[in-house]
Amino acid sequence: MALPFRDINVQTATDSYIFSSPSSPNAPALSIDRPTGDIRLNDAALLAGKRVTRVTSIAGILGMIQLRLDKYIIVITKAKPVGRLRGHMVYKIVATELLPLRERQVHDPDEDRFLALLRNFIKSGPMYFSYAVDLTNSFQRQAQQDVASPLWKRADDRFFWNRFVQSDLINFRTQGGRGQPAPQPGIDPYILPVIFGMLEIHPTTFKGTPLTLALITRRSRHRAGTRYFTRGIDDQGHVANYNETEQILILNDSSTGLGGFAGSSGPGGVQQRNAEGKEMQILSYVQTRGSVPAYWAEINVLKYTPKLQVRAVEAALPAARAHFEEQIRIYGDNYLVNLVNQKGREMRVKQAYEQVVDMLVSNPQEHVQADQRTEEKFHTIETGGRAAHSPLDRLHYIYFDFHAETKGLQMHRAQLLIDRMHDALVAQQYFRAADTPGSRVDGRLEVRSLQTSVVRSNCMDCLDRTNVVQSMLARWTLDRMFIDLGLLPRGARFADEDDAFELLFRNMWADNADVVSKAYSGTGAMKTDLTRLGKRTKGGALQDGNVALTRYWKNNFLDGPRQDAFDLFLGAYQVPAGGIGSGFIFADRRPVWIQSVPYIAAFGFFFVLLALYTPRLPDSAVWPLRLFTIFWAVVTLWSVHFILSNGMLYVNWPKLNPRPWATEGYHETISRVRKDRILGPLVARHERGLSTARYINAEEGKKRIE
Repeated sequence: MALPFRDINVQTATDSYIFSSPSSPNAPALSIDRPTGDIRLNDAALLAGKRVTRVTSIAGILGMIQLRLDKYIIVITKAKPVGRLRGHMVYKIVATELLPLRERQVHDPDEDRFLALLRNFIKSGPMYFSYAVDLTNSFQRQAQQDVASPLWKRADDRFFWNRFVQSDLINFRTQGGRGQPAPQPGIDPYILPVIFGMLEIHPTTFKGTPLTLALITRRSRHRAGTRYFTRGIDDQGHVANYNETEQILILNDSSTGLGGFAGSSGPGGVQQRNAEGKEMQILSYVQTRGSVPAYWAEINVLKYTPKLQVRAVEAALPAARAHFEEQIRIYGDNYLVNLVNQKGREMRVKQAYEQVVDMLVSNPQEHVQADQRTEEKFHTIETGGRAAHSPLDRLHYIYFDFHAETKGLQMHRAQLLIDRMHDALVAQQYFRAADTPGSRVDGRLEVRSLQTSVVRSNCMDCLDRTNVVQSMLARWTLDRMFIDLGLLPRGARFADEDDAFELLFRNMWADNADVVSKAYSGTGAMKTDLTRLGKRTKGGALQDGNVALTRYWKNNFLDGPRQDAFDLFLGAYQVPAGGIGSGFIFADRRPVWIQSVPYIAAFGFFFVLLALYTPRLPDSAVWPLRLFTIFWAVVTLWSVHFILSNGMLYVNWPKLNPRPWATEGYHETISRVRKDRILGPLVARHERGLSTARYINAEEGKKRIE
């Protein structure tokens, strides 16, 4: 079995980059020609005498990417250990370097911008990898795989975050290259799968029993992006902000495997055993979250509450069908927990979700339960009849009015949802397997129970309310695991038995909320006081207010480049090679007068403050200063009013893959501005702002959905 190399040296020569593993001298060396980018495998001994200018040690190859003028190799220069799973170390990417194939002599602003987007994205993105453990797959899926297959081939395509930038190496593996036309299995140890998300591993104890508690959230690379620029579902059935979260409990994980070198035996290089000879037990529970599977969007216009747009449900039905068919194939029955508000602006999204489920299941049967707080406390949709007529009859929709039930800091009432789902959760089970010393030689686990269904939770953003409910489901299941293991008496809760473990659990799930939220919205999560403290507090409510304001600022003025970075790294936008047809992709092509209004507002406000706080001489006239102040106050107020009235022109939109509603809204707004009494004549004469040049460059990029 070929596992990724733990140690790689990079030799930089004028005509190539040469990658080799010092610990595996007999393994072929990977050579990438400069400047063509051709990939080859060579005998490492034959390249030993090659003249090089630099030798660097790296942790792995993240991938390769073509930009406007050059192709770059992204290498991991620093990785931080975060803990062990089944005795194998897991790492977080800390630092990377982009190795150019050409020595660039020309300064190009677009190339520099692309590089800045990539560097900031990789630096801020929480990415994890292991040389021996498949982090892209849950333990249940791992138990069903062929452990002799290379690690990257076992990876779940949804969570193989660097799949696009690894495509050059993968294509060479499957098809070969110039001079080496056949498949090249020798490159397998250089292909390192990486996940994006949250990962924490905590060796701890519960009531004196040593164990490891871990939480992994894997973010899908499909339809990834930022909060308001990536909503709903795409034509291929991929939903926005899709995450799989796995809570893992391991007993007797005391082995110290150092696997990862090519040619090592076992799933991690050495067969996993613990010092006492006890069997290692692995228990895990998986949940998912994802945007409502319909065509909908929220359009930023600088108002605190964006404009909601929901398209006809019938149009989204094929995409929703593809989405749920995949979910059922992977997880079994899907319990669709919907937490959006049933009133106000969110109502249309709720109704769209219910219409989708109604159209997908056979003979849908709806049931609504009310109480004194709300007319729709629960709303369920199940297929009618005893036998399922189609695979989609394994969908079980459960709406819970989270907002009404928890109003007034009464978050404990969210437990009503768990109580309602009790029978389904009992039937759902969880994954449990063992690794008994001496019983196996191929590294496979002895499976003792399987998780037969999954809870798919969502609110509008799949962030705050979703994480509260997911943590409660995880808590209920962890209690059940401890009872089944004999560590708790039946009916007991771990929160009442071990305060230190309870604190660890709360903080781990609160950290998960913050990481998932930051990746999507740019800020930490709301309602984390409930997760960390077990109750809603006034301080937590104030913190939520601060988070809301920060989200508003980032989502309107900073998320455009963040979305561009997602699209660039994941291959949703591909830069034309050689810069053909490109030029000033990131240039601001709005009319100059439109661009100048915020600066006019800032200058006006400055002059008003200057007039108000500058000491006046005793004998100086009063009215000139008053007129000066009034004039600039009027200019400031008019400028602010203009910006808020035409907010579509001042949102920081993505430039690589423009959103359709942004293009339409821009033209509608600019047409309205032409009728403005003050700026209208100036804008009308400025044809640059009326052209579609702002969007042409983006359309030149190739779009590929994998």
